[in-house]
Amino acid sequence: MIIATAGHIDHGKTSLVKALTGVDADRLPEEQKRGLTIDLGFAYEPLDDDLVLGFVDVPGHEKFVRNMLAGVGAIDFALLIVAADDGPMPQTMEHLAILDLLGVSVGAVALTKIDRVDDARRAEAAEEVAQILEGTSLSGAPVFPVSGITGDGVPELKAHLAAAARSVQHRSGAGNFRLAIDRAFTITGSGLVVTGTVYAGQAAVGDRLTLTPHGIEVRVRAIHAQNRDAKSGLAGERCALNIAGADLTREMVSRGDWIVGETAHAPSDRFDARVRVLPSEDRPLRHWTPVHLHLGAEDVGARVATLEGRAIPVGETGLVQIVLDKPIGALHGDRFILRDQSARRTVGGGMVIDPFSPARGRAKPERLAMVRGLEQQDPAAALEAVLEHSPGGVDLNRFAVGRNLTPDEAEAVWRDADMVKVGRPQRPMGLARAHWDAIGELVVSSLRDWHAKWPDRPGPEEDRLRRMLGRRAAGDIFNAAIVALLRERKIARDGAQLALPNHRPAFSTEDSALWSEVEELILAEGTRPPRLLEIAEAVDMDARPLGQFMQRAVRIGLLARVADNRYFLPSTLLELGVMAEDLATGADDDQFTAGEYNKKSGLGRNLTIQLLEFFDKAGLTRRMDNKRRIAKPAAQVFGPE
Repeated sequence: MIIATAGHIDHGKTSLVKALTGVDADRLPEEQKRGLTIDLGFAYEPLDDDLVLGFVDVPGHEKFVRNMLAGVGAIDFALLIVAADDGPMPQTMEHLAILDLLGVSVGAVALTKIDRVDDARRAEAAEEVAQILEGTSLSGAPVFPVSGITGDGVPELKAHLAAAARSVQHRSGAGNFRLAIDRAFTITGSGLVVTGTVYAGQAAVGDRLTLTPHGIEVRVRAIHAQNRDAKSGLAGERCALNIAGADLTREMVSRGDWIVGETAHAPSDRFDARVRVLPSEDRPLRHWTPVHLHLGAEDVGARVATLEGRAIPVGETGLVQIVLDKPIGALHGDRFILRDQSARRTVGGGMVIDPFSPARGRAKPERLAMVRGLEQQDPAAALEAVLEHSPGGVDLNRFAVGRNLTPDEAEAVWRDADMVKVGRPQRPMGLARAHWDAIGELVVSSLRDWHAKWPDRPGPEEDRLRRMLGRRAAGDIFNAAIVALLRERKIARDGAQLALPNHRPAFSTEDSALWSEVEELILAEGTRPPRLLEIAEAVDMDARPLGQFMQRAVRIGLLARVADNRYFLPSTLLELGVMAEDLATGADDDQFTAGEYNKKSGLGRNLTIQLLEFFDKAGLTRRMDNKRRIAKPAAQVFGPE
């Protein structure tokens, strides 16, 4: 169990830790010289049943609150120290507020220096303590009168701590490994060592991890857990990791960095959160207020963007986006503290909701609805909520990283979710089934609209349909929807074009009337159809719009464009194709020349050449020097489907 002290300067925190463990947690020469705790100190007390009490002794001076915050981010138990002679003091109140904001609900109060006061003052101080605890996460915590000088009350306090260690709910080993670095140093012969509290998961000797936010891969060479050699380090333990990496130096590592499992490396420079403003503040927390943010062991400058109005009233909570001066390793559920820009007082604190929040549209109603859904602690419930508010799909990898889910944990959540999983294995997307069905309906309705607007066309090409739908069905989601709709036969593919299965290109009413005239003119000329200008003159129409009409007829399959100014009926092409077959069949070498075909068809030299080149492109014939042979039967090329 990890126990953090808290309380005002000179209330006996370090002396009490020494009385409990026999260890002087003031390790710095300046601390020992001045009798003042400046930075974090550590001490351990083994218990009989292989449990270890790990103490984090924090500084009490207001100048060193930032150091105090680096030590209380993931503790199991808070030991609030209050001197009986002074009673609660300013840093007592600030430290208590910090513990409350961090949600630390298991703890006790040590009423120190009882050797300096009489029984009446001791009782009075105990009452003062009970009053300040009321309404906080430590309300009702037991109070132990002790003296670090005489030892009075220390055995009783130690027994309570041991009992708490045996009964405390140990942190789950779920999630990817995350250790918040609060110290880094080198040891001759061993190399670089980092220490900190393990927030989640576990790591073993030999594991390859990542230094966040820098993205440097490291290997674990050795582990000390709770001040003992260990093969692994677990959530809820203080660990020292001896790490190595390519070109890794002590200067690359700072307090506030993290050592994490590879999939938990996701540094972010902004995140959405819910913040509570302390009731001790004299003004609301306004939009874009500059602050110091403390998360894990990190202290970083930031701005608070309020999302539900221009300010959060004193003593109340609100959704915010924290915009950081630099990326940090924040994930969902991480608690943090906000202090004012000058780092003189604690303003409030909160919990990370979404570590991947957008810079734009952060306060839109649909975005806020999503954030409120993500606020749920249960990953399955949060996923259900975010799926509901994400018609464009949810990046499942990003969701899993933000919630610190291992691959196996994530897959378990995916299996239980009422969603459709699409996309590439390395970047899966999830859609609520209702949104997935809506995308299918959108594709079908878009094709229906296309057919109504251009009844003579087969349908749009796939890329054009993708552009038509835009963000409503983009990327892998569009591709998956098309595959599914084709498989379900709700749409059909015609080459590069998509259409409804029952769609057959057809003329509009106006075009149908014109086609009756044009078809009659072409049929009247037999195997040699009139030129485009001749048809235009006959139907009293300009050549340009008539040419557009003829192209529509080509798309429908009523005509074939053999030359710039000649359009043939399929039945005529079949008749002329059979002529080519007859010529080839009657020849000794199964081939014929253009002259022979011209003589048989009577089309004239120029039109014969144009038609034979069209036959080549259509696949009926294949040119062999100056002759041609039949490649496919005319009925197969030009016959009815």
